[in-house]
Amino acid sequence: MASTDSTNTVDKDGNDLAGLEAGLDALETRQTSRTPFRQTFTQKILPPVLAVALVLAVWQALVSFKVVDDPTKLPAPSAVWDVVHTAWLQGELLGYIWTSVSRGLLGFCFALLIGTPLGLLVARVKFVRAAIGPILSGLQSLPSVAWVPPAVIWLGLNNSMMYAVILLGAVPSIANGLVSGVDQVPPLFLRAGRTLGATGLKGTWHIVLPAALPGYVAGLKQGWAFSWRSLMAAEIIASFPDLGVGLGQLLENGRNASDMAMVFEAILLILIVGIAIDLLIFSPLERWVLRNRGLLVKS
Repeated sequence: MASTDSTNTVDKDGNDLAGLEAGLDALETRQTSRTPFRQTFTQKILPPVLAVALVLAVWQALVSFKVVDDPTKLPAPSAVWDVVHTAWLQGELLGYIWTSVSRGLLGFCFALLIGTPLGLLVARVKFVRAAIGPILSGLQSLPSVAWVPPAVIWLGLNNSMMYAVILLGAVPSIANGLVSGVDQVPPLFLRAGRTLGATGLKGTWHIVLPAALPGYVAGLKQGWAFSWRSLMAAEIIASFPDLGVGLGQLLENGRNASDMAMVFEAILLILIVGIAIDLLIFSPLERWVLRNRGLLVKS
């Protein structure tokens, strides 16, 4: 009788373990079925469309009911659309966008090449962190527009000045993001890496950087935001015909001409480009990092 009870207990434990394994496997299994378009539409497409429609409706109401009856202060949405449409027909719209986007992305790539090794150096060397860490934090809080006057004096009115302003705005954010990511790496990972022989540059490449990716990606995202804002400040303040007309220069041209429709055109284009870069580059990168760490299940 005792033997039978013992056998039943073993069978029960075995079944429990098998059930536990099956449950864990089910949790780890990623759903590969395609999300229905209706669900995607209602959850991801419809909310921002409704938000934009609401803003346009309020904007039009302010003009129609003459809450703001001066078109030089608040033009109608149709007036802004006419300016955008005219720029498109004249072949100028894409030129405005490309001038700024090409500068912004190239400057951000330079900032990435500088900020990444700088962040690793600050994170891994105590003396460097003590010497440079507070300076990086201070530079990150410094408004980007403050760098435009000295950059113009040092480098003149040219593209080098634009890139210098972008670097000074973006490098501290990228470096600090990587430092924050490295600080959050569990010490167990580092000890395991050393046990397996991953030390020095090998440990940095195979252990530290992959483990610090979430913080690093957050720093990259913030670095791009600082790059874009720095570039707009430089284009607004340092206008020169040889530099071409970017979105910041377009905004300044609208101000000089007291053309609020052109001002709103520039503001909307700056906003659209910023959102597009985030949706096309940084949001997918962030989802990929989270998904690879099991923090985001693909549904």
